[in-house]
Amino acid sequence: MTLPLQQPVAIFLLVLVMILIAPVLLRRIGVPPIVGMILAGIIVGPNGFGLLNRDASFEIFGQVGILYLMFLAGVEIDMMGLRRNWKRGLWFGILSFTIPMAGGLLMCRYALDTSWLTAALTASMLSSHTLISYPIVTRFGLSSSRASVVAVCGTIVSVLLALILLAEVVAVSAEGSLAASTLLTLAGWMAIYAIAVWWGFGQLTRWFFRTFSDRVTQFIFILAEVLLASLLAQLIGLEAILGAFYAGLVLNRFIPARSGLMSRLEFVGNAIFIPYFLIGVGMLMNLQVILNGWGVAIAAAAMCGTALAGKWLATFTAARLMNMNRHERLLMFGLTSGKAAATIAATMIGFRYGLLSVDMMNGAVIMILICCGIASVCTEQAAKVMRMGIARENLARDGSGGKTVWARQLVAVSNPVTAEGIMRLALYMRHPSNKNTITGLFIKTSDDSTIASMGHAALKAIANVALSVDVKVDEVERYDMSVVAGLTNAVKEHNCTEIILGLHRKSNIVDTFFGSMLEQLLRSTNKMVMMSRIFAPVNTLSRIVVIVPAQAEYETGFSLWLTRICMLSQQIGSRILFMAYADTIRYIQGAVTAMGLELRLKYLPLTAWDDLITASADITDDDLLTVICARKTSVSYNSDLEALPSFLSRYFSRHNLLIVYPEQFGPEAELPTPIDPLHASIASSPGGWHWRNIFRH
Repeated sequence: MTLPLQQPVAIFLLVLVMILIAPVLLRRIGVPPIVGMILAGIIVGPNGFGLLNRDASFEIFGQVGILYLMFLAGVEIDMMGLRRNWKRGLWFGILSFTIPMAGGLLMCRYALDTSWLTAALTASMLSSHTLISYPIVTRFGLSSSRASVVAVCGTIVSVLLALILLAEVVAVSAEGSLAASTLLTLAGWMAIYAIAVWWGFGQLTRWFFRTFSDRVTQFIFILAEVLLASLLAQLIGLEAILGAFYAGLVLNRFIPARSGLMSRLEFVGNAIFIPYFLIGVGMLMNLQVILNGWGVAIAAAAMCGTALAGKWLATFTAARLMNMNRHERLLMFGLTSGKAAATIAATMIGFRYGLLSVDMMNGAVIMILICCGIASVCTEQAAKVMRMGIARENLARDGSGGKTVWARQLVAVSNPVTAEGIMRLALYMRHPSNKNTITGLFIKTSDDSTIASMGHAALKAIANVALSVDVKVDEVERYDMSVVAGLTNAVKEHNCTEIILGLHRKSNIVDTFFGSMLEQLLRSTNKMVMMSRIFAPVNTLSRIVVIVPAQAEYETGFSLWLTRICMLSQQIGSRILFMAYADTIRYIQGAVTAMGLELRLKYLPLTAWDDLITASADITDDDLLTVICARKTSVSYNSDLEALPSFLSRYFSRHNLLIVYPEQFGPEAELPTPIDPLHASIASSPGGWHWRNIFRH
């Protein structure tokens, strides 16, 4: 055993030990885990105790780590929040670039007495930043907050502008003049790149997910797409981190937050790639250079002070213009004050072209360490306060004394081929904070061993799907006289709020579309019943088309099914088209507004039930047709619903279907408030519902 370590097993073991121990030890003294990783790299690196060299493994894993970090920032961002705040993010990015750049030019030219070219290079280093503290935001569940979305958008803008400035500095240094033609060429390639990746990756990912369902294969495919997008970005003259972030935006809607694929992506990134990157950044640091003279200390202090002051001034200005509170301002500052990838690249290029002295290069390295530490501390402090504030707001908003009534779903399965799809649908319809156990049910009505083995496999399949998102499944296998009896008894025994099962499939020509079991089930229970027949993976569907009968708003289960549809849309990032009568649409709008969810909604008013035949021509294989039905004894039932089975069988035999029978005779509440431009008053009804029971998520 010689130092630095050369054996691959010893190197990897030491890295794992650092990833395990460093955050635990430093958290006790209030140091964020990210800073702990960087400090660990300093200690074991060539400028510390010399236990490890920064060899090819750290180069490769470190580069993949920063790409992974930017990819996660893109794939976890709230797309509705991005659409709403992209202009704010654009202006914040311009501020975050111009203010530190101007400060860097003046500081280098007049304080450090450098040339204008060196000042411009240093200004590009100070104006760029890296989302090195973004894992903290993810850990506190704030990736969808307004401050996070604006900061991420601003990061892309400022990094892009800083890289353009860096390219011009290199062009002047190498050729003696600005390269205007290069900028025009880059702009053209960027447009081609954006269109090709958005369309090509979207189509390819939808096809791949529908063709291959293996979890490992899907993970490798996503990682390959991220690296391909990064490589293509480099080939056209952009930084690879921009390509990784853009890939995350493109793949965002295909990777729901509550999915096994997202869990695996986050786990691998946070366990291996991102810590490798942070340790590699620490191994670049050489704190001993401070002892070599005042030159390094002066350069480091000047660069660090200018960078942090510029980022703080940009954040303060943007926060005041956007009416953000001080905690949001602190979070934005923490996210945009860290420096790593682009700054390191600019430092190496400047030293290679002779634009940076040894003191300035070492000062830049010290600046990176200080900025990373301050960024992590500020981000964690702000995230803690914001998380507590959100919890207090939820508690104050809940009228039941803080006791939210979470859904308890019953998922009935019998076929392992369709079981996973049914379970994923159930998970996407739950509120992300709902940790209640799901009841997985398989009912035996005979002693057939083949059917029993299929039932066992189906229960194991749904348990594995739920386990991937940390949701427990209570696997129930029961023998009963009939399927209907088994379902109703299980609902009562496990206190379930709704039933989710597969849609009946016709076995012969005399069989009905819904089967003979449905009427018995609806008479036996008043709980909501949802039957699905989805041929494609749920996360690849582009639109949810919801057909709503007249007077559906008067049903006691109105809020429950509407919440499920909205939660599903939010999780998979799809649009919703409500096809309903004008009076019902006003109540749907009011209910969605009260939920406070950001959704892409469209409404198509119906004048007669026959309008559905005309509209059915626009429903494609990429849509999920959701039909809200009604029991024969309910308010919204009418004679048109009697023709529904034949209508669906004739026009939608090969489409994705979700049939919903709302809950009936539930707890008393009030009618929802409609959206009405004329402010018409609507009398309350004892058969309605109240927002206090916030939809039983």
